[in-house]
Amino acid sequence: MIPFRKMHGLGNDFVVVDARADGALAALAITPARAAAVADRHRGVGCDQFIVLEPPGEGADVFMRIWNPDGSQAEACGNATRCIAALMMAETGRDQVVVRTVRGNLPSERLPDGSIRVDMGPPSLGWRDVPLAEELDTTHLPMTIGDVADPAACSMGNPHVTFFVGDLDRLDWQAIGPQAEHHALLPARANIGFAQVLDTDHIRVGIWERGAGPTLACGSGACATLVNAHRRGLTGRRARVDLPGGTLQMEWRLDGHVLMGGPVATAFTGELDWDALPA
Repeated sequence: MIPFRKMHGLGNDFVVVDARADGALAALAITPARAAAVADRHRGVGCDQFIVLEPPGEGADVFMRIWNPDGSQAEACGNATRCIAALMMAETGRDQVVVRTVRGNLPSERLPDGSIRVDMGPPSLGWRDVPLAEELDTTHLPMTIGDVADPAACSMGNPHVTFFVGDLDRLDWQAIGPQAEHHALLPARANIGFAQVLDTDHIRVGIWERGAGPTLACGSGACATLVNAHRRGLTGRRARVDLPGGTLQMEWRLDGHVLMGGPVATAFTGELDWDALPA
């Protein structure tokens, strides 16, 4: 039996397994099928991402590997980073820790109100960075799907495309999301955001996550939303970003780094019958 913890940031939920002990990762022998089985909401525990904690590497407190419900791996996940940062803070007794992902080291801190803020690093704005299938201006992409068009794109370690819409409530964005994720311009697929700018410091967004579908929140998606909105001249460098599951406080600093802050929670703990999962 393998202990796990179910955590969430604004309802963006994760199953977390600790594989930092000697031999633990090899013993788990995680495969895409096993990761997908854990994430299955009907036959598994159910989550937006399955998170495996691994030995940290240089300059970090922990390495976080991110598995999507379809068995693919994600390069970044802002809300999961905040959850794991909170775990490391409880473990170390410190209010500042570093979580490492394939994107690199992400410094995180506990704010006076108890929320967790993570430095997600700078966005990548070039067409190869997203990546796109051809050389294009990433502030305006020639994409039209149903009622949406002319999105912006960037990478937060994982690819993001943001459509700006007039009224999110009147848009069936969950039907558009899978079409946009698999658009021919996006060879690595992408997370798709649908953003309604309410004011220069207030954005409302729904996000279709690559490999996961619609989620209550997406931290890297909120980062990309602010970056793309500011690049289009729609907002300043700070904004409240409202997602279906709650609110994140965002800042794109002048040094290029994107900061994201919000609450995290543990829902429950349990044990996985690992041998019963498909190999």
